[in-house]
Amino acid sequence: MVVIFLFASQAFATEEYAAKTGLECRACHVNPLGGGELTGRGEQFKATLISTGSYRPLGLFRHIVRLIIGYFHILAGVIWFGTIFYVHILLKPAYASKGLPKGELILGWTGIGVVGITGALLTYARMPSWESFYATRFGILLAIKIFLYLFMAGTAALVTFVLGPRMKKRMTAPVSLGGEMTPDELRAFDGKEGRRALVAVEGIIYDVTESRLWKNGKHTRHLAGNDLTDSLKQAPHDAAKLEAFSRAGTLVAGRKKGPDGPKAVFYFFAYSNLIIVFIILGIIALWRWW
Repeated sequence: MVVIFLFASQAFATEEYAAKTGLECRACHVNPLGGGELTGRGEQFKATLISTGSYRPLGLFRHIVRLIIGYFHILAGVIWFGTIFYVHILLKPAYASKGLPKGELILGWTGIGVVGITGALLTYARMPSWESFYATRFGILLAIKIFLYLFMAGTAALVTFVLGPRMKKRMTAPVSLGGEMTPDELRAFDGKEGRRALVAVEGIIYDVTESRLWKNGKHTRHLAGNDLTDSLKQAPHDAAKLEAFSRAGTLVAGRKKGPDGPKAVFYFFAYSNLIIVFIILGIIALWRWW
């Protein structure tokens, strides 16, 4: 979230000072491009900032510590954002809505936790006062990123501990008999991670969850959550074998049904967090461009 800490120069509010005075970087820095060794004017300006509490100088040890913290901050951000991209672009929210994968949950929450802790430490090292959050361009952008982080962490908690369990409970509960289901809805009952295992043959949906032959939603080459009408033509047995299982409803095509309450909220948070990732990256690029 606050990855730009590693690229920050040692002096604070240098760009704001230049904008107010109309002076170029060479007025305070030996290097005309800015940064590094200071000129006499630069040293005087730095001393003024220190005396007013607007700048907190860091020694070599603290710089090394901040570098290490910043490294883990970036690494955690990559893990967190990478998990978001993987779940929301490759797996699709529809897959995740069936029950959040445990591996992705661990990676995501590890990233969220490390980003929060390291971000707080970096903020303390970089921001000398609360006024810095609204008195400087860097502080304003940082405040925006902190707000976005808190929103993403909050929605992640809501999805993980409230919406996720509710959606999973619906997938694992006994299926009411006689209802209609579209192929998209049928795919949610794939028999994995505690979900019910349903299969359809010639328009009839069967619940094979309790069968030892359908462990984890798989029987030989057949997978639960699918219409097996065509697949049974190559099987050594016909659809009569499925009559031993309870009927869970009928398969219908062409009927589109919007997501229910918990799933609709999950989709909203899923895509909003994906958009926020791009916004945060854009803010970092904007800060560098300015």
